[in-house]
Amino acid sequence: MLEQRITGANSLPSIVPDLTPKELIKQLLPPPEFAKARFESYRPDANFPSQQQAVEIAKQFVTGKRAKLFAKTSTAPGIYLDGGFGVGKTHLLASIWHEFEGAKAFGSFLEYTSLVGYIGFQTAVKEFSKFGLICIDEFELDDPGDTMLMSRFLKELSAVGVKFAATSNTPPNALGQGRFAAEDFKREIQGLGERFEIISVDGEDYRHRDSSAESRNLSIRELQDWIGYQPDPTAMKFSELLTLLGQLHPTKFRRLISDVGSFAIYDVFQLEDQVAALRLVALVDRLYEQQIPLRTSGDISATKVFSSTMISGGYRKKYLRALSRIGALCELY
Repeated sequence: MLEQRITGANSLPSIVPDLTPKELIKQLLPPPEFAKARFESYRPDANFPSQQQAVEIAKQFVTGKRAKLFAKTSTAPGIYLDGGFGVGKTHLLASIWHEFEGAKAFGSFLEYTSLVGYIGFQTAVKEFSKFGLICIDEFELDDPGDTMLMSRFLKELSAVGVKFAATSNTPPNALGQGRFAAEDFKREIQGLGERFEIISVDGEDYRHRDSSAESRNLSIRELQDWIGYQPDPTAMKFSELLTLLGQLHPTKFRRLISDVGSFAIYDVFQLEDQVAALRLVALVDRLYEQQIPLRTSGDISATKVFSSTMISGGYRKKYLRALSRIGALCELY
């Protein structure tokens, strides 16, 4: 059977130039969606008082002053916004970043671990020691290597006065439970938890998005038609995309999609290779940050790309987040 190809669209570049450590760190900014996020634009749900309390504590964290109402003693160099999907944690994190005066960085947990691994631990400590604030979105630990890396990294930076703000859906002292031999790394996990003051942000997902909804699987003709009215469209065969991602370090993914206005992936199939799946997760995070519309065609819908074994395994939260984001991107125009 003749292989079907998409026409009228760009392909992702096969070569992405190397960036210096300073250039990579310079990319650590809030996504465009949160470029204008401020405390004043956050809309706390009156049914969940913890949201307004989180706003007040976050404001006081930036100024370094705690009002009497929240004046419990805390020596932690950071705050940790814990809550479910869609309660505005990233909005608050971006607000902290915007309000803070001084050198600062904003990135996902995966971006920081990838960056530290790429430029080297000592170089990362040297460069980030120049910052006053590090904001970490989607803070989670899936494997012992990341646990030990981030524990050491935060310890080194807190020793020189760097402050931290983070979001996650798991309290710090529960990180790693049920995902690997947590007992072996209990000391490191608890150490991370002690470096943050936990702030609960209760509530319902304001988007009311069904995270289990299946994205529409287009025919190749429908995908071609969609590309026809998209700005700066990019299209790639799924297997070729996976090969390209396997040749690049995740720190280059942001630059990889810098000229993409919309993205079409065809001949999608279900993944069995966990390494390839985690690379795809990293790409989806970058696509979601830039709010790049996505459409797919193939044997399965894009929200079925991870096998049931993966979904029930140690990286469950990463895969579920990626599926939720794929679903959202497939609804963008």
